[in-house]
Amino acid sequence: MLSRIADILVPAVGRLSVTIDPRAEIAPGSILAANHTSLADPAITIAALRRLGAEPVIMAAAGLWRVPLLGRALAREGHIPVFRGDRRAAAALDVAADALEQGRLVLIYAEGGLPRRRDAAEAAPGTFRSGLARLAERTGAPVVPVGQAGARRVTSGSAVKQLAGLITAPVRRPDLHVHVGAPLTLTGDRAERTTLARTAVTTAWRTAAARLGEPAALVA
Repeated sequence: MLSRIADILVPAVGRLSVTIDPRAEIAPGSILAANHTSLADPAITIAALRRLGAEPVIMAAAGLWRVPLLGRALAREGHIPVFRGDRRAAAALDVAADALEQGRLVLIYAEGGLPRRRDAAEAAPGTFRSGLARLAERTGAPVVPVGQAGARRVTSGSAVKQLAGLITAPVRRPDLHVHVGAPLTLTGDRAERTTLARTAVTTAWRTAAARLGEPAALVA
């Protein structure tokens, strides 16, 4: 249901385009790792993946399960709450591993939160937490890097600016782009696996940003 809703709502707030690496494959039981820049980007990423025939379960902040209607929908569809800074956080990896074993796709935001910047500019993904590397190490699942750009043109900054951005987006219709990279198998120790994943997601993000003519795409 969330994928269908995103597929309806996202075109109303912006012009979404999607590209995919020629070597890309979203095989059952894959981990999808995406960059996280805005409250809007999960919907944008989900809408883009649906166009490619992929409908993942999402690892997301547990607070979303307290939102009326949304929380019930998330629970019903098997999405995975992450209790950050809580001993229950490790349990989310258990649920994700089970989902991968069942052949489902799991979408993870390895940065673990949003950037604190107030501008609408693009920037490379921040530091990755270890959860992605741990999940890949445990399951052997391939990691598919997903880069999105443009979400901060919809919502970014203070709460007031985010609300204003969301209200005006249907009029402004900013360009949005999602790029899906080639899958990779993470190797090495946990730190090396985390670095490999972040590099791949950064490369996918840079491709997406370049499609929008963002100068940030040229930044190493």
